[in-house]
Amino acid sequence: MVKEQEEPDGNFPTVPYPNPEDAKAFTLALELAKKVDADIVLATDPDADRLGVYAKDKRTGEYRSFTGNMSGMLILEYILSQRKALGTLPENGAVVTTIVSGKMAREITKEYHVKLIETLTGFKYIGEQIKFFEQTHEYEYLFGYEESYGCLAGTYARDKDAVGAVMALCEAAAWCKHQGITLCDQMEKLYQTYGYYKEGLSTITLKGQEGVRKISEIMERIRREVPEQIGGLKVTQFRDYRKDVLIDFEAGTKSKTGLPASNVLYFELEGGTWCCVRPSGTEPKMKFYIGVKGRNEKEAEEKLSKMTDAAKCLAE
Repeated sequence: MVKEQEEPDGNFPTVPYPNPEDAKAFTLALELAKKVDADIVLATDPDADRLGVYAKDKRTGEYRSFTGNMSGMLILEYILSQRKALGTLPENGAVVTTIVSGKMAREITKEYHVKLIETLTGFKYIGEQIKFFEQTHEYEYLFGYEESYGCLAGTYARDKDAVGAVMALCEAAAWCKHQGITLCDQMEKLYQTYGYYKEGLSTITLKGQEGVRKISEIMERIRREVPEQIGGLKVTQFRDYRKDVLIDFEAGTKSKTGLPASNVLYFELEGGTWCCVRPSGTEPKMKFYIGVKGRNEKEAEEKLSKMTDAAKCLAE
């Protein structure tokens, strides 16, 4: 426990912003971790629904930060692998995530023959799936996660829970240590097994009422003029969640998205790349979610940088 942060204080005097998504929130914790040679560093936000993680990389001696997608994949792989080993992995098991979260889960769930369900952005939609499973008994909930540092390993709640996530992450870390590896080693193993997935989020701010109107115009223009390619990559599938339309350009088919109406546009691109555009629900901003898959870390980072720039060009 970081002594300066041990007692609750609603003024949060030790951090500029009390959110584990902000690297500055870990300043004091990382200082302590280096002094005591900690394996992992964990922090939650004040209402304990988001979990941030750093782990020591033995190769460099430095502490490496994990995104919400990365920590989610570590917990997911641990849960599925251990339940398979114990013989408790159900035939109708399901993992639930959001359309803007990382796609490594597609490969992991395929490996363990588990259903993956994608919902709209927001953990309430993941919680809703738990309700549906209880009503229909079609699937058994195993795990849910989203890119914004939130997950839920159990059906005792209907929202992301950092307390449960801490427990699950620590158990996975303890298992890794028993195998003689670190969380960083395990993450690298996942990349080598399933592909080097990288994700990013970029925003454009257009202030005032004029900005709100401009954002609406941009969204409508993209709907009317769906690009054939983004960043030099061919668009293979386009989804307009407000109109409930899914167009598969490779198959030449049109169908429904199957999700509730929402002002979100989604592009599947060749090579495992994707891009999702939506207006912020609280600010005059356009959000661009991007995900790529590379053969190695360097290629994935280069692809992500290029696609981030290309996605923002959709607003021009």
